[in-house]
Amino acid sequence: MRSFDYQRAGTLEHAGQLVAEDGAKAIAGGTNLLDLMKLQVETPETIVDISRLALDGIDEVDGGGLRIGAMVTNTDTAVDPRVRADYPMLSRAILAGATQQLRNRATTGGNLCQRTRCYYFTKTDQPCNKRDPGSGCGAIDGVARLHAVLGTSDQCIATYPGDMAVALAALDATVDIASPNGRSRSVPVRNFHCLPGDTPWIENVLERGEIITSVILPAPVGGRQVYRKVRERSSYAFAMVSVAAIVDVANGRIARADLAFGGLAHKPWHDPRLSDLLVGKAPDRALFAKAADLLLEDAVSQGENAFKIPLARRTLIAVLAQATGEVS
Repeated sequence: MRSFDYQRAGTLEHAGQLVAEDGAKAIAGGTNLLDLMKLQVETPETIVDISRLALDGIDEVDGGGLRIGAMVTNTDTAVDPRVRADYPMLSRAILAGATQQLRNRATTGGNLCQRTRCYYFTKTDQPCNKRDPGSGCGAIDGVARLHAVLGTSDQCIATYPGDMAVALAALDATVDIASPNGRSRSVPVRNFHCLPGDTPWIENVLERGEIITSVILPAPVGGRQVYRKVRERSSYAFAMVSVAAIVDVANGRIARADLAFGGLAHKPWHDPRLSDLLVGKAPDRALFAKAADLLLEDAVSQGENAFKIPLARRTLIAVLAQATGEVS
């Protein structure tokens, strides 16, 4: 790990000013950034500690939703009685990721900003456009078992590794962001992360000096919530494929279907066409297969990760069957 300057932000405005400086990085729980610093993937000149900012707490908001502060730990979110009762999919997604010790440190804002676990990204002797723009993507012709099949480019096929954001995308949550000029803005989680395109090093919409302050969950909706994560081992592994689903069936027809996917793309994947296809239809396996066909019609594999396409198809069909009551 290279030497760095340490600054502790006293206020949100102070934090924004410090983070806006060249070579500065914000740190909260540190569960991702410190690992990358040890590998010299991240080499910030200044670390700005925002862990003491008043960005904690889970509070109700007008309209019946919840505001989860950016400094709330993953553990505190997952075990909150209101989250477990009204947003069980979010609790399950968080508990499906990492160890208890990491969840005790990882924060809401930091979790959203975590970086890929691509082999080539974390090995500084390998080409990676995300780490070293212009060096190439080693995964395209290399080891690509965990890599993306949707939304890729010839610059990067890495996947977003998190679970929490996948559930937040299905829930249509929003991210509140503070700017160093004192202004704030809100961005849907579905639009917070970026696809690689020609700039894979730009991973989300945060601009220099901006800091996540909270995540807003909308008012609870009816239906059944399901989070299913398929991985190589039963715990503490990143998703090969994950599906977050909120499905409501009324009078024998699907009245609501909000879906998001992990392990398939550079960001939590949300395709609004699936809802358009499913809503108003009677649930059955043929309909679920059509939804899977639509989801994967543009999927592209790199050989080693070709299994993800049929795996995603089977997982989506199984989740829809579970959520609609087609299977016990």
